[in-house]
Amino acid sequence: MARLAQAAAVFVAVCLLALGAVKLANLWMLIFGSVLVAVILRGIADPLVHRLKFHNGLAVAVAVLAVLGVVVGVAALFGQRIAAQVQELAAVLPAKWEILQARLEASPFAGEIVAQLKSLGSEATRALALAPRMAMSFVSGVTTLVLVLVAGIFLAVEPKTAREGVLALAPMSARDRLREVMDACGAALKGWLRAQLVSMVLVGTLVGLGLWMIGVPAPLALGLFTGLAQFVPIVGPIASAAPALIMGATGGAQMFFLTLALYIGVSQLEANLITPLVQKNLAALPVVLGIFAVVGLGGLFGPLGVLFATPLALVILTVVTMLYRQDVLKDPTAEVPGQKAAE
Repeated sequence: MARLAQAAAVFVAVCLLALGAVKLANLWMLIFGSVLVAVILRGIADPLVHRLKFHNGLAVAVAVLAVLGVVVGVAALFGQRIAAQVQELAAVLPAKWEILQARLEASPFAGEIVAQLKSLGSEATRALALAPRMAMSFVSGVTTLVLVLVAGIFLAVEPKTAREGVLALAPMSARDRLREVMDACGAALKGWLRAQLVSMVLVGTLVGLGLWMIGVPAPLALGLFTGLAQFVPIVGPIASAAPALIMGATGGAQMFFLTLALYIGVSQLEANLITPLVQKNLAALPVVLGIFAVVGLGGLFGPLGVLFATPLALVILTVVTMLYRQDVLKDPTAEVPGQKAAE
């Protein structure tokens, strides 16, 4: 009877923990976002610590100032032009959308498409009625972003303290192996972020230059949007192409097909040349796993799950490889993502 009661208590505790984990899904995503911020800052600070013998706090402060310097520098050089083009895009895009619908209505084969577009328009009108609530959500999102950045800075200053605090919850016999796993996850994230940053800059630059040569309005703003959207796998590149294609479609068939060819060409270049080059010997996630990660983690955690799908899937892959394939299955061919970069 006592064993049955003990088993029931354990079962109830596990169910409550699982329920709490689901309810706090956004919290786990925000914690993971703070870890990504810390990884970015440590990627800049570590060379200062190891080569120039900076103190951890000073190195992280220099890293924060370097990131702020880059943002301020880009804003100073291109800020006014980007802001002007974003305003132009916001003013012109609705009119271009109306022109595109009118052209589709003139086509005998586009009846169903036009009906769907009008349905989307009515839904957009309803969404505008929620503008005050959306504004409050935006303010809440900015506040959350600030908290994530601050937490990431503190994690970057004392990463070992945070790691050992987590390891203190594990049995003594498992701590050394778990420490290796956590270090491998950090190395994988650092390598992936480095490669992702290079890919985002190259793709955004190529698209911006291509749109400028084609003559599509607001090429700088569209190129910036495309580059930033590369961070979100699968969904980001598709969503970033939509505004440019709408702008191109209203400029005639030639501009539309040139814009479409540009996005297809840059995506192929990114997939077959840029990504293999920048991710050589760095952590990479198989494309199929990336697709499943977007769908699965998006369903579990919502928009934040989609945003962090690839890095989170990379961490999960690292943990499964080390703790299951290497330790349980004793698979000698199991290679940890980012292991070469760490070595």
